[in-house]
Amino acid sequence: MVVDEVLADRLLHALADSTRRDIVRRCLGEAASVSRLADVYPMSFAAVQKHVAVLERAGLVSKERRGREQLVRSEIDAVRQAREALDQLEATWRGRIERMSDLLAEDEGDGRHGRDQS
Repeated sequence: MVVDEVLADRLLHALADSTRRDIVRRCLGEAASVSRLADVYPMSFAAVQKHVAVLERAGLVSKERRGREQLVRSEIDAVRQAREALDQLEATWRGRIERMSDLLAEDEGDGRHGRDQS
């Protein structure tokens, strides 16, 4: 799987906030209304709506209107995709760090130790 940079940016932005991560977690098992979510956090209803909107743009949750309530449900496939994207980014960075370590080890083996060899 190749990480879509725009998707990765949206996912990382959405998951960077602890409130948003908690909303995703709370809505995994069953849908929760935005008003019920707002009761849980020490912030305004409007602030919770904004958090939900960020998660919705990232595809991590969906909203459904049921009567006067807006129900928020986590999208399990999107959460799995987020996990896969994060795993791939981790593997990429671990590979880069390993290559940098190898290069530094080669420099030390050549006796350079940061000195100019000219």
